Amino acid sequence: MADAVDDALATGRHLLIQAGTGTGKSLGYLAPTLVRLARSRERIVIATATLALQSQLADNDIPAALDAVQKVTGRRPKHAVLKGRTNYACLLRVRDGSETDQSTLISAADLASTITPKASPESALGAEVLALREWAEEEATSGGVADRDGAPSHTDRGWQQVSIPVRECLGAQRCPFGDECFVEKSREAARSADLVVTNHALLAINAMHGGTALPEHSAVIIDEAHELVARVTGAASAELTPAQIERVARRAMVHLDDDVALDLLESAETLRGALEGAPLERVENAASAFVEGCATVRDAARTAVSKMSGGDEKADGERRQAAAAVKEVFDVAERMAALHSTDVVWVSESERMGRAARVAPLSVAGLMRSAVFGEATIVLTSATLKLGGEFTPMAASVGLRAAERDDSTAEPESSVRDTDGPDTDEAAPVRWRALDVGSPFDYGRQGILYLTRSMPAPGRDGMPAEVLAEIAELVWAAGGRTLGLFSSRRAAEAAAVHVRKQLPQQTVLCQGDAQLSELTRRFVAEEQTSLFGTLSLWQGIDVPGATCSLVIIDRVPFPRPDEPLTLARQRAVAEAGGNGFMSVAATHAALLLAQGAGRLIRRTDDKGVVAVLDPRLATARYGSFLRASMPPMWQTSDRETVVQALRRLSGQA
Repeated sequence: MADAVDDALATGRHLLIQAGTGTGKSLGYLAPTLVRLARSRERIVIATATLALQSQLADNDIPAALDAVQKVTGRRPKHAVLKGRTNYACLLRVRDGSETDQSTLISAADLASTITPKASPESALGAEVLALREWAEEEATSGGVADRDGAPSHTDRGWQQVSIPVRECLGAQRCPFGDECFVEKSREAARSADLVVTNHALLAINAMHGGTALPEHSAVIIDEAHELVARVTGAASAELTPAQIERVARRAMVHLDDDVALDLLESAETLRGALEGAPLERVENAASAFVEGCATVRDAARTAVSKMSGGDEKADGERRQAAAAVKEVFDVAERMAALHSTDVVWVSESERMGRAARVAPLSVAGLMRSAVFGEATIVLTSATLKLGGEFTPMAASVGLRAAERDDSTAEPESSVRDTDGPDTDEAAPVRWRALDVGSPFDYGRQGILYLTRSMPAPGRDGMPAEVLAEIAELVWAAGGRTLGLFSSRRAAEAAAVHVRKQLPQQTVLCQGDAQLSELTRRFVAEEQTSLFGTLSLWQGIDVPGATCSLVIIDRVPFPRPDEPLTLARQRAVAEAGGNGFMSVAATHAALLLAQGAGRLIRRTDDKGVVAVLDPRLATARYGSFLRASMPPMWQTSDRETVVQALRRLSGQA
């Protein structure tokens, strides 16, 4: 892996490199990267999927690698961490909270009144905000950068009191505390560093905004690259709700004429009516009431922004921030009203938020191709870059074409066409190669993939009794020690209730019983305990050893068949001549199956079973594509063989 990364950095040829769990991916790319930086004057960026991985690299992996590089080369490259603006405390909010949005934030004067002897939610929030403000002042005094990871314990709502959205930032030149700004400090550190550690979201923002979020760089190494498309899509998506517009309108009222403010406030009600009358699906009719509602919001917001511009912006920071919030409403409403062919606009509904308008890019392949691969040398690495046994699906999703692949390893013809819809325009070739460096694990000896053929196919009427009985028997055979990965919260809860009833001696934890971090801690600490949950467990848990001897997957994790973005992407691929189902739905399921099955074997001495209780994995035509995406375990459909293997592992046989 180190040789391949070194070659990519030297030749400028992009690289997709699959390195199985336990390979030591971070060392595999850090060693050649840091050696190169020690010998040349350039800057390289590492982008991870999450802030937690970012911190692990910056605090553990990079310092250890730097020690070794310094011994060998005599030079120690500088590294810095760069996060999005909302991950840093804002001194304007910290020191002058009374000038913030009173509908969502607590002013300095109000803090004292919220802290009462009674343990009410508001008193807890007030104490939390005071602690965060004191911490931010200490960071300012000591020259720190006050990012969220180092903050005192807090909730999301508490953090909102001391951070600021990107749109509302006054900028270092206008802000009275610009000289002390934590964001500016972090950016200055990044500009003087050889290695910058960031995340996928900031990489996406940099691509969308002309390279303004990151300092100049010659290469980017993207870790956990299987999540890249989803996170870029998220960064390029937006939503609009009537409640959001009303909050912004009330905040802007003090800076607007009554008529203008009232028009903006009433536009929220117009959108509410349009949302209530719209079906929960993609919007494609430009003459619909929904589009008219978005246009009403757009026009009202445009007038408000115009009225709030000008004047002494430095003296009136709150007016400028309120104007920025209105401008964001305008931008989103304008995008939705336009119904661009490159966007998917739809209406959604949730218990917490009610109805909302949403917009997302139909594809991010064109953006990735031009603004990421077209600007620097890119290395993508993950344990799951090959789907269906091939690199083509993942490459196509980021705008790379099979015909541009340079290495001589030819992949077999795939049912997944090398297309990602209309966003991949003709351009100069983007040369790339791909490599699978394998895994240190002997999956064929360490793991069993149980493919049930006798279970009923999944439906919408809840989990069948046969599947519940199978889950209980498998958990019994494993003596607990089970990670249950379910397609929905309802399915996880139903399985937990059934197993608790059938096996009262077993401890079964279920997502929602407590904070996920606490449930995970207990699962790790209590060897015979089982943990059932949904999507956050498919990729976000690492439990080596006997604690996890059985992974149960209740059904193939296809996206919802009525999900508007999925449907739109499938249709776009089909219209371009590809197989929409295989390119979108099956590829999505393959990625999650690979990640879910990968929870089982985390060390060379781990052993166990992955049981997929969906017969389609064994019997459907697309089943071979899905199975080829999973770790190459020994496969069987014989229940008794699996039960006896689990009993031996648990010491019961």
